[in-house]
Amino acid sequence: MSSADRPATRLATRLAFLVAGFGISCWAPLVPFAKTRLGVDDGVLGLLLLSLGIGSVIAMLVTGIVSARYGSRPIIIASGFGLALVLPLLAIAASPATLALALFAFGAALGSIDVAMNIHAVEVERAAHRPLMSGFHALFSIGGFAGSALMTALLSLQFGTLACTLVCSALMLLAMALTSPRLLRSVQVQEGPLFVLPHGSVLLLALLGAITFLVEGAMLDWGALLVIGAGLVTEAQGGAGYIVFSIAMTAGRLGGDAVVARIGDRTTLLWGSLIAIAGFVVLLTAPIAAVAIGGFLLIGLGASNLVPVLFRRAARQTVMPTGLAVAAITTAGYAGILIGPAGVGFVARFGGLPMAFWLLAALMGLVTLSAHIVTKDKGKTTAT
Repeated sequence: MSSADRPATRLATRLAFLVAGFGISCWAPLVPFAKTRLGVDDGVLGLLLLSLGIGSVIAMLVTGIVSARYGSRPIIIASGFGLALVLPLLAIAASPATLALALFAFGAALGSIDVAMNIHAVEVERAAHRPLMSGFHALFSIGGFAGSALMTALLSLQFGTLACTLVCSALMLLAMALTSPRLLRSVQVQEGPLFVLPHGSVLLLALLGAITFLVEGAMLDWGALLVIGAGLVTEAQGGAGYIVFSIAMTAGRLGGDAVVARIGDRTTLLWGSLIAIAGFVVLLTAPIAAVAIGGFLLIGLGASNLVPVLFRRAARQTVMPTGLAVAAITTAGYAGILIGPAGVGFVARFGGLPMAFWLLAALMGLVTLSAHIVTKDKGKTTAT
């Protein structure tokens, strides 16, 4: 599909990833304000936040089915604009019920664009005959940083939550206005059944995706507690490790396409997972804070390009339509983020947090062991 190999389509794909990362990160600083406005306790707040996850998962499953017939373009447009329009509602919802509905809609928009933009990305990458997926995912990370930073800055300047969301929504609408006309108008839609249960190589790819996203979620939710509990840093310094992890992951993705083009998918999965495992070993055996920070750095660098490679392999498998395969991996990954950190807490309760992190390292070893299996059809990503 030569029409896909254009700077305009690559720009549109990058902007879609940027909008998705920007949108979800704008919500995080609003959570304390929502809790205060509604006067709910932590238990009720947790149930409300679950609405976002439910909306995302349902939308991911539906998006895979719809995109298989109609392509990714209409879904990216609808969900991108929807994300921008629903965001202000999160700042004015006056009751738990209305916030739950708004979060459900916000999650649905996020889940839809997450699947659709990855489907669009694999089409653009396929046409380009070179790796692009890591760079696309880097824009999601950059959008996440930009969204949380801007929202936090506006709130710090004493702007009201509604005004803050309107500013962020305006920027998202502008980005989507630039994105929409540049998206692929002609896409490869899938024939055959609208719904197929994940099986074969797709099931394995989904499992590996869940593991990788689980590691990312655990670093966010538990990384600081691990180094604080080990007595390596104070509570005020606990977030330093995750900052380093995030910077390493973003940097790894920015340079990931060039690396993958040189060494291929199989080697990227193999060495990326091994570097991440080495990072866990360093982190869990670190005698001082500086060494522990090095562990966070290695985990971020090692894990940075695993998910982009898994999405690329989903586009190359033949046992399922591409859209459904991408949706399966995205849904499994999101489940890893939602459920995984709770599982880490469960293990930590009985065996301690270090044991839970050793288990994460062991799970990452499954990526190492599966690298040959999921890439056995082709060794290099440069040959399409």
